[in-house]
Amino acid sequence: MILDRNSAMSASEMKQRLSDLDEKDRPKLDIDEITEFVNLMQTYEGAMYEISTKLDVLDTEFQVRFSHNPIHHMERRLKSVDSLIGKLHRKNLPVTIPSVRDHIFDVAGVRVICNYRDDVYSVSRYLSDQSDIQVLRVKDYIRNPKMNGYRSLHVIYAVPVFLTSGPHYTPVEVQFRTIAMDYWASLEHQLRYKSDLPDARLAEHSQTLLDCARSLQNIEVQMQSIHRDISGSPQEQESDDEAISGNND
Repeated sequence: MILDRNSAMSASEMKQRLSDLDEKDRPKLDIDEITEFVNLMQTYEGAMYEISTKLDVLDTEFQVRFSHNPIHHMERRLKSVDSLIGKLHRKNLPVTIPSVRDHIFDVAGVRVICNYRDDVYSVSRYLSDQSDIQVLRVKDYIRNPKMNGYRSLHVIYAVPVFLTSGPHYTPVEVQFRTIAMDYWASLEHQLRYKSDLPDARLAEHSQTLLDCARSLQNIEVQMQSIHRDISGSPQEQESDDEAISGNND
C-alpha cells in the first residue's frame, strides 16, 4: 500500500500560494520562475514515483521467491513551499530555484515501512544495487541510533526522470524503517513538535521514549530470530545486539 501526502500543483496555484506567504518569507519570483519551479517539483514527483515503483517491484519479487512481502507499506511526500522556504532560511541560503536544486536533497521523500530489520537492509541493498540509480548519501541510524533513540536508515538516491529534454537525475530521500521504528518515531515527533508540555514533563516523556526504544529493539531482535527460523527470505548477517548509542547527527 502506498500513501501519498501531496498532490501536484499548477503554476497558478503556486503563484497564489506564494502570494499568501508573509512578505518577509515571500521569494521574489516572476511568473517564468514560478513556472520553472513547478516544473522542477514535477520532476521531483516523477523521481519519487520511479523509486516507489522500483520498491513495489522488489516487494512483489520477494513474495514470488520467498513467499514474504518485506514492505508493509510506503508513504510518499513532496516538501511544501513553506517547508522548502523554511529549510533554505535555516541553511542561510537564498530562496531561489538553484538553491533548491543544489542544496536540498529531500524535496522528494519516500518512507518504506518494513516488517523486520532484515527486510530493511535487504530491500535497501537490492535497490542500491540497481544500475540506473546512484547512491548519494547513507545515514544509518539503526546501527548508530540517535541519542534520543531514533532508528531509521536514510538513503539519498539519484534516479533518472525521463522528460522530453532527456534524462534528469533527481535526488529522492528514502527512509527505511520497521513498523516498530515507525511507531516510535511518530510518537517522538508528536512529543517534540506538536506538544506544549512543560520542560520537566517533556524531559520525563523523552526518557520514557528512550527506554521504549531499547525495549522495542529487544523485542524486534526476538521476533526477527523467529522469522529467520521459519522464513527462507534473505537475512541480515550482522549481530543484532547493538545498544542504543550516542549518534546525534
